[in-house]
Amino acid sequence: MDTRKLDAIDLRILSELQTDGRITNVELSRRAKITAPPCLRRIRALEKAGYIRGYHAELDGRSLGFEVTGFVFVGLASQKDGDLKHFEESARRWPEVRECHKLSGEVDFILKCVARDLSAFQSFITNTVTAEKNVATVDKFNKFVAPCFCAKRMVGTPRE
Repeated sequence: MDTRKLDAIDLRILSELQTDGRITNVELSRRAKITAPPCLRRIRALEKAGYIRGYHAELDGRSLGFEVTGFVFVGLASQKDGDLKHFEESARRWPEVRECHKLSGEVDFILKCVARDLSAFQSFITNTVTAEKNVATVDKFNKFVAPCFCAKRMVGTPRE
């Protein structure tokens, strides 16, 4: 990744794209207070430098039939580098897992998962997560309602 300094215009562009990845270059340039051609050049430079990793659609899980969002806390029996990598690779292949975060402490990973219903969520935990090599402990938290809010970030801070 390029480590060049981001100026105020770059940060404004990143903030606007983070809010609306489908914004037109003309509208983005207007909001960034520059003309369209240099705006597009800056976007391409930010992409090339690795500041922008991609553009994504935010999907509505309930509309797609996924009624349950749950968090699974996983502790491994061994925290050797190879064992951590193996679990992360396994989690990457599981379609129920939307996000995987490696932690330090009593819990090694938090998985954000989706399932069609509570029974499917429990089945995934029992038949897939706990059956995985090296898994020692599994705990879960079911989230049945929508998030309370999505925090507005400082300009240019990732929403991960």
